[in-house]
Amino acid sequence: MSDTSTREPPRDALTAAALSTERIEPDENLWTQRLVLFLRVMAVLAIAKGLYHWAQVTGFVGGEEEAFENQTMAWQTATIYFAVIELVAAVGLWLATPWGAVVWLTTVVSMAVIELMFPGVYGGSLLVVGLDALMLAGYLVLAWMAARERPP
Repeated sequence: MSDTSTREPPRDALTAAALSTERIEPDENLWTQRLVLFLRVMAVLAIAKGLYHWAQVTGFVGGEEEAFENQTMAWQTATIYFAVIELVAAVGLWLATPWGAVVWLTTVVSMAVIELMFPGVYGGSLLVVGLDALMLAGYLVLAWMAARERPP
């Protein structure tokens, strides 16, 4: 028979004990918390924009002359595209996943290209492009600062 008193404690117990003593203090990941908060705010904005585009498609906003059927094919295509991709980006942003940031970046760049290169679709608003650029710059700064607080 074997003597159980001389056995070593299980490795899982040592690992759990070591992990519990190495907890990160709340101040150590301040930029990461700010980045997640920013992503959540952007997710709420993306939901609002996506629902607005769906409201345009379904006819909840606009009058008879602004109906979806009466718009150009380019406008209809862009509106459907943004109605879908904004909501997908919102889910990814809310979950703070890398793919959410990529999809959101795709929406920002797509909107800027449509506004600047195809002003006949949505009117070519430089304000929209400027706000998108400002949000993108905010994301890049927060992501950079959050990455700097993590050891390599």
